[in-house]
Amino acid sequence: MSKKSGLDRAILGQAVKESFVKLDPRALWRNPVMFVVLILAVITTYFTIRAVGGAGKNFWFDLQIALWLWITVLFANFAEALAEGRGKAQADALRKTRSETVAKKLAGEKTEKISASQLRKGDVVLVEAGDFIPGDGEVIEGIASVDESAVTGESAPVIRESGGDRSSVTGGTRVLSDWIKVQITANPGETFLDRMISLVEGAKRQKTPNEVALTILLIGLTIIFLLAVVTLEPYAIYSGTILSIPVLAALMVCLIPTTIGGLLSAIGIAGMDRLLKRNVLAMSGRAVEVAGDVGVLLLDKTGTITLGNRMATEFVPAPGVSPERLADAAQLSSLADETPEGRSIVILAKEEFNLRERDIAAIGAKFIPFSAHTRMSGVDLQGREIRKGAMDSVARYLQEKGSEMAPEVKAAVEDIAKKGGTPLVVAEGKQALGVIYLKDVVKGGIKERFAQLRRMGIKTVMITGDNPLTAAAIAAEAGVDDFLAEATPEAKLKLIREYQGNGNLVAMTGDGTNDAPALAQSDVGVAMNSGTQAAKEAGNMVDLDSNPTKLIEIVEIGKQLLMTRGALTTFSIANDVAKYFAIIPALFIVTYPQLGVLNIMGLATPQSAILSAVIFNALIIIALVPLALRGIPYRPLGANVILRRNILIYGVGGLIVPFIGIKLIDMILTVLRLS
Repeated sequence: MSKKSGLDRAILGQAVKESFVKLDPRALWRNPVMFVVLILAVITTYFTIRAVGGAGKNFWFDLQIALWLWITVLFANFAEALAEGRGKAQADALRKTRSETVAKKLAGEKTEKISASQLRKGDVVLVEAGDFIPGDGEVIEGIASVDESAVTGESAPVIRESGGDRSSVTGGTRVLSDWIKVQITANPGETFLDRMISLVEGAKRQKTPNEVALTILLIGLTIIFLLAVVTLEPYAIYSGTILSIPVLAALMVCLIPTTIGGLLSAIGIAGMDRLLKRNVLAMSGRAVEVAGDVGVLLLDKTGTITLGNRMATEFVPAPGVSPERLADAAQLSSLADETPEGRSIVILAKEEFNLRERDIAAIGAKFIPFSAHTRMSGVDLQGREIRKGAMDSVARYLQEKGSEMAPEVKAAVEDIAKKGGTPLVVAEGKQALGVIYLKDVVKGGIKERFAQLRRMGIKTVMITGDNPLTAAAIAAEAGVDDFLAEATPEAKLKLIREYQGNGNLVAMTGDGTNDAPALAQSDVGVAMNSGTQAAKEAGNMVDLDSNPTKLIEIVEIGKQLLMTRGALTTFSIANDVAKYFAIIPALFIVTYPQLGVLNIMGLATPQSAILSAVIFNALIIIALVPLALRGIPYRPLGANVILRRNILIYGVGGLIVPFIGIKLIDMILTVLRLS
């Protein structure tokens, strides 16, 4: 048997135990519908015990009703416990990543070894190769390769360094190479890992607004049916019908929406669990639910829509210059350039013109590094002076040498800029050889994803620091609906508030301190785990994989949660109608034989009809548990289409399934003579 199967057995076994533990009224009262069923089970059991030694047939009938009422409560508890159990299993796995770590606390120039549990917010520690990071913090000095697999599950190491948006580190992760100095940002018990464990266990899970609203509706329906059942007793006495307490309890349980009442909590917990399986930690159930109603997605261009680095895609030579000569000069000027752009120029020259990389030291070349002052880089070798950089910088360079840039080169620069690319002019001596076309490469399949979101009714907005011309070109290629160019923190915040002011729910991703205000303002703010502490604290979700495109999956999971809850609510209310046809005629058919026309299922006896409805009412909860945990398969369809599908599948299905199920149970009870 696989390890996974073993884990499943362990979760199932624990869920069965928890089903009985949750019979505690102090725990069950939070689920009002099932709390009412518990009270009815207790009352029915009491009257059944009182009937011991009395009329045998009624005793066994009442006993079966009591047993199935208890089973109904246990099945509802099992659904919730099973959903919680999956989270607790993940929490146990996270706990194993925590160990008593020794921290190298810095005090001036001295290093003191202490237990990680003694560290406090503000302390500075030294973490070297092979050491575990003793607590959450920010890198204030150094750079290191860090293994975060214990937290994220991702085996590839990541780089953490001081400054920028990749300075945040998590306690329990391990430094693989080099060293870093970390300033602790959380006290023991308040770390990110502690919060993760608490959240996945469901200990702090609060009901979402929609869940609260649905609970209030279920309470209202329960009160209405309670009043209806209570008033039936005097009416039955007046009409000469005898209704026992167990029968009235059975009627009450079949009338109230026990199916959705028993599954409601499990649906919410399972939604958070589905997110966690994708390495996204939701700080609240509300965030998951809101994600399903998001109308606007704000996405960073770099790393989300594009691959994140500009790549050389074309050499555009000046008049009279061969493409091979331009490529040769461009490659020579980039041999010592270790940036992704520089490496892409070397590779493009190699692929298009078979120009092999050359050793700068071997050919006696002197590399000229890029500087903010000159805005150029290049190489001097064997009497040749090659420079590459922005058009204005290269134009000044040529002017200093008494030369001018050819108009065709300037036209090529303007053409590349209009296409959303970045032009780099290459010059040798007094001549501009041509232009390198650097392009932000849009991720494959991203345009189709945005088209899918559009069909869902979601507007996509690209956020970029590029100029409007470049931003417009990339936005058109990627297929986004709108863009914000030259974006500043203030501009992002203003844009979010404008959309919210128009009634939209907004989601966005971010990883930097400058993203924190916008993340806090967004309805769904997804912070990257690789980002700063400020960003993680401002958002209401953290993506452990630091993959900005995950926002699209988060929206889909949120919609799946809402669809699942809506579908099962529809099914629950619809299947109650079928139970009315089974149990109402059974109660009064002796006094009013005309009600026999409502017995369209042809149930054998009144006792069989009542018992069949109660048994079906319990079994349908456990039958729907896999669907509640897995969720309704999501398809990018409009709200009207989804509503029609729900009504057809779960509304009509909710009417038909109980008729079939109750009839089958009635036939089994009749054959076994249990009614």
